[in-house]
Amino acid sequence: MALPIIVKWGGQEYSVTTLSEDDTVLDLKQFLKTLTGVLPERQKLLGLKVKGKPAENDVKLGALKLKPNTKIMMMGTREESLEDVLCPPPDNDDVINDFDIEDEIVEVENREENLLKISRRVKEYKVEVLNPPREGKKLLVLDVDYTLFDHRSCAETGVELMRPYLHEFLTSAYEDYDIVIWSATNMKWIEAKMKELGVSTNANYKITFMLDSAAMITVHTPRRGLIDVKPLGVIWGKFSEFYSKKNTIMFDDIGRNFLMNPQNGLKIRPFMKAHLNRDKDKELVKLTQYLKEIAKLDDFLELNHKYWERGWRVAL
Repeated sequence: MALPIIVKWGGQEYSVTTLSEDDTVLDLKQFLKTLTGVLPERQKLLGLKVKGKPAENDVKLGALKLKPNTKIMMMGTREESLEDVLCPPPDNDDVINDFDIEDEIVEVENREENLLKISRRVKEYKVEVLNPPREGKKLLVLDVDYTLFDHRSCAETGVELMRPYLHEFLTSAYEDYDIVIWSATNMKWIEAKMKELGVSTNANYKITFMLDSAAMITVHTPRRGLIDVKPLGVIWGKFSEFYSKKNTIMFDDIGRNFLMNPQNGLKIRPFMKAHLNRDKDKELVKLTQYLKEIAKLDDFLELNHKYWERGWRVAL
């Protein structure tokens, strides 16, 4: 009996329709090699588990109890791409097509059509609260790809692509902040990544809720045209009794995501080429200290997060 599966890799979806329940995980990987060029030994398939453990290559697909057209995510790099992966990291993040938002803020932040889009998200977007907001805590909103996780490099496990000191960072932040994850992808992939990294099950901190691309809005900028952004107003509208401009900070490696809330955004260095940088990346260590220092403040609006590395006292 045929078992159709959809595999997402490299921003594309690949339909697998020729395998059956009697084929194995290795058969699936071999077939994916023909579609993507990624060798089976370099493939990491998220979500294929048996009794809570990652499925070995000899496990039959039927044993995974997959529903037809189940979507899974593959991590891995084509052999011909390894040379690029091994290159020194770039000096900037031009590879993600970001830009300086300062010249676009006035035109976008208070435009009525954008505020109406936020109002619709507040009304229509469904938030699954994983842990209740805590009275008196500030809010930390975190991106995933290139912020907490190198989602492009090749590795045996997702943990190898995790930004260094992630769990220590989240444990410290949780003392003063409720933590929200917001990624510009589908919720299925967000949940898979958070589980793979051990974030959703860590006993030392809790995630309040997670948002996906459906909570974002599209805005028109005079110089850049249409772009997608993450408006914190969606969170403030849904949880106005807990969070506001005064107590919210958002970390993202893409500055344009802050376009609707520039005073609350802190652009961090992207974490890329994990195998080269995992021993020297200290971004989360420094951000841990910054969060601890500004947690003492009653109002974040006077801070200029652009100069966060200089210390918040000189940023006032």
